[in-house]
Amino acid sequence: MNFIKRIFSGMKQDVEPESPAVVEETESSPVAEEFSEPETEPAPSFPDVRRVLQIPAISESIFPENSDAVLIKAQPSPTGDQCLFTVNRSLMNGHSWYFVDFESAAESALAEALFCLEDVETVLVCECTVTITRKDKTLVDWVSLAKEVGAAIRGALEAGEGLIAEKIIADMPSEDEIREGIQKVIDVEVNPGVAGHGGNIALMAVRGNSVTIQMGGGCQGCSAADLTLKQGIHTSFRKAVPKVGAIFDETDHTAGLNPFFS
Repeated sequence: MNFIKRIFSGMKQDVEPESPAVVEETESSPVAEEFSEPETEPAPSFPDVRRVLQIPAISESIFPENSDAVLIKAQPSPTGDQCLFTVNRSLMNGHSWYFVDFESAAESALAEALFCLEDVETVLVCECTVTITRKDKTLVDWVSLAKEVGAAIRGALEAGEGLIAEKIIADMPSEDEIREGIQKVIDVEVNPGVAGHGGNIALMAVRGNSVTIQMGGGCQGCSAADLTLKQGIHTSFRKAVPKVGAIFDETDHTAGLNPFFS
């Protein structure tokens, strides 16, 4: 609880992230050929009701249908410390897994290949996506590392070995176990920690071992929400429920009292 409070006590106001750059791999090239720099665009006008796109829906529309080639698209986060790689192949059916280091990747060919790259800190595999967190947080240019990650993903797929260790799949907890554990840490640790700033966190859904949350009250639109999510909420969730996989935030921060995406 004190950790969550410390995260909030150091918040900064009015942080406006840049638009993420996107890299695309084509059928003619095994690695990324083009990486666009973020462009300055006019502030968008958001509708009254916004629809949150989930990763599976996005992956179905961004690639040509019935392609035999392994295609990969990469999208860095606004903060530049992470990059989401979407693949036109299933990597982990119906579940997700968070690899914290090379040792945790034992017998998982995909994660092992990615941790062999020098700047990879953590790996999150979720259905058809891979989220990479880099070690050097001062760098925001993903061109070189994105090419290496794309080649590693393609190599693991083409090798045809077990992408994720069988023991991970065999020991996967039920949705009820995940839901019970996450709800408990929200009630006991997270919400009491953010209550002092008028915030609250709600568990919206559990799919496999992936969870979706929504930030409300003072957390919605707060400029420190990303920091709170990554360093506070994620840490609390993974400590209390070690086998939780992906953690999605479906909050519409543009509708908050202090929006940082507008």
